Amino acid sequence: MSGLAFTSRRATLRGARSVPALFSMLLLALLPGIGMATAGGTDHLDLTSHWSGYFGLAVFVIAYLLVMSEEFTHLRKSKPVIIAAGLIWAVVAWVYQSHGINTAAEEALRHNLLEYAELMLFLLVAMTYINAMQELQVFEALRSRLVSAGFSFRSLFWITGTLAFLISPIADNLTTALLMCAVVLAVGSDNPRFVTLACINIVVGANAGGAFSPFGDITTLMVWQKGMVDFWGFFALFIPAVVNFVVPAALMHFGVPDEKPHGKEDCVVMLRGARRIIGLFLLTIATAVSFHNFLHLPPVIGMLTGLGYLGLLGYYLKRTSHRRSALADGEEIGDLLPFDVFRPVARAEWDTLFFFYGVVACVGALGFMGYLALASDVMYNQWGATNANIAIGLLSAIVDNIPVMFAVLSMEPHMSLGQWLLVTLTAGVGGSLLSIGSAAGVALMGQAHGKYTFFGHLKWAPAIAAGYAASIAVHFWINAGLF
Repeated sequence: MSGLAFTSRRATLRGARSVPALFSMLLLALLPGIGMATAGGTDHLDLTSHWSGYFGLAVFVIAYLLVMSEEFTHLRKSKPVIIAAGLIWAVVAWVYQSHGINTAAEEALRHNLLEYAELMLFLLVAMTYINAMQELQVFEALRSRLVSAGFSFRSLFWITGTLAFLISPIADNLTTALLMCAVVLAVGSDNPRFVTLACINIVVGANAGGAFSPFGDITTLMVWQKGMVDFWGFFALFIPAVVNFVVPAALMHFGVPDEKPHGKEDCVVMLRGARRIIGLFLLTIATAVSFHNFLHLPPVIGMLTGLGYLGLLGYYLKRTSHRRSALADGEEIGDLLPFDVFRPVARAEWDTLFFFYGVVACVGALGFMGYLALASDVMYNQWGATNANIAIGLLSAIVDNIPVMFAVLSMEPHMSLGQWLLVTLTAGVGGSLLSIGSAAGVALMGQAHGKYTFFGHLKWAPAIAAGYAASIAVHFWINAGLF
């Protein structure tokens, strides 16, 4: 009989104090596989072979299938994972309470919520700055200059891809990809082949650029905040990231039409305060890095301090909004409306933030059930760290890299710095293999609907895979001393 394996007499006595608890224990005794292990004096149930574990896996899979079908169902991705998180944790708590362990699930969930709160507030500040720059037409001004410059299709292919690579380490890769796609559509909407290749290049460039910076992607931010790689350590991935972008771009180059489009002349200039907000954003990043490196405080504290900088600037711009001097030649002009810092906050990607909560809570619950320990043993002890980390990148082409990376961080495998950088690289750029593998790809399929498609991207998957393999090889070559 697989039954109930108790390692704590105290838990047995607590569970037998009430008739309902005793009834639950007898019921569970008839069900397969639930073990209790003691780790550090804390009772912990192994639910990987229990009905509750299977239930948790099934709920998570169903929720994630709904997330992946968002493009067709138009159901926001945060909704299914939020519900799944509540259901899984409710079942976990019920099973634990039925064994007289009343606080273990609560303590584990509170730990997950603390991790989520740090990342959520960090991302909220970054999104607020990006939205503020969008409101003051920083990105529109850049787009306007590129459109009116009169570049050829091949030049725009490389310019938009390179800018996506260079901007995404500071801004997020989704915003960067949308900006560059707007440029592509403005100058080449009547040439579907150019739009397809340029969008693929932008997705690859944005994802590659985000891989070598803590601010470039949520996964790199997670690794940095967890303390696995320090701030400057990520820049060891710069050359592998360049290779990941350049190899497929070079292979796609000759497929881009060798023509010169007719640029649409438009003139957009930045609004008053735009340059100061750019400066404050860089100061905010410096504050977050300094707080973490020198004061050993969570980086989110530095980011929230930076939100205060933006708040003070917003107060100044609002109090002086009557000063509306229109300046020529692309200089700042007066506000159309007084700047209010809470407008950019309200326009943050709340669906993404709540999706992130659902993912953290779901993966945390599955880890608490014992599945992450099981996966860690198979992947990192049996396969080996290198094979496991390369597989993580391939998996992120199908499943969003956020839950994949959170699962790896929750496993906490013992790896060298070189291996942590490897999984950071693969999780960041692996999503480029398919158009559905990253937020940038999904967003561009909507923005360039009918021109940039899943199968259009899939046609060039071998070129992207060549860049993926080359970047891994270069990482092992130039960062050999970190393994």
